[in-house]
Amino acid sequence: MAPKRDASHDLEQPAPISKFEPEEEAALLDESNEQKAQANKLFGSSRYSEAIGEYDKALSSCPNYLEYEIAVLRSNIAACHLKLEDWKAATDAASASLDALDRLQPEKSVEKLGDGDGEVVEIAGEGDEAEKELETLKINDERKTDIQRIRAKALMRRAKARSEQGGWSNLQGAEEDYKELAKMPTLPMQDTKIVKTALAALPPRISAAKEKEMGDMMGKLKELGNGILRPFGLSTDNFNMVKDEATGGYNMNFNQGK
Repeated sequence: MAPKRDASHDLEQPAPISKFEPEEEAALLDESNEQKAQANKLFGSSRYSEAIGEYDKALSSCPNYLEYEIAVLRSNIAACHLKLEDWKAATDAASASLDALDRLQPEKSVEKLGDGDGEVVEIAGEGDEAEKELETLKINDERKTDIQRIRAKALMRRAKARSEQGGWSNLQGAEEDYKELAKMPTLPMQDTKIVKTALAALPPRISAAKEKEMGDMMGKLKELGNGILRPFGLSTDNFNMVKDEATGGYNMNFNQGK
């Protein structure tokens, strides 16, 4: 009997990430941080388009596997586009920031942050080794906090952009973002107020946008139908949909006189 083939070998394996040597990575990150600092100054001077250019340079310098640094830069670019009222570009930049954070720390694990508050972590080592383990835990906790902070900023910016862009899909997306923000216990008070106000205002806007887009779609379908029926001397006005109260279904009636 032939041995069974391992199906896992047929699956496409992710390509290994090529990383720079530590010294080269540090030099590239320093260059990226300098460009980011220049971009921050331009943003503070309300020179938003120029700031975007500098943030783009910082992205080009930053090693593409440093997801946290990339997320920060993308989120800052989203902030620039918001100031310029380029809602589509702001949405795209904020989404790119969130994608980078998801690669660094998947969203499901973010929802569990805080679940282990008060949990005792056993340190296996002793002396200097124990101190190193404690320092590592501290750094990991600080990084988780930083990730959550940038995630909140990117979500706030994307929600704002989607809300301003309008349309049924964008408004639904804004509501989803604000709902996710509402679950964050560490959200600043000012942002919490914005989230609550938005969640109260969005439902009627979503309903109105849905009704308008459905009406527009039906109008286009009617126009298409009239184009098909016109050569036969008919139009969609010759057909009525009448609800059958007994079954709850609909019957189509034909009226030659219309």
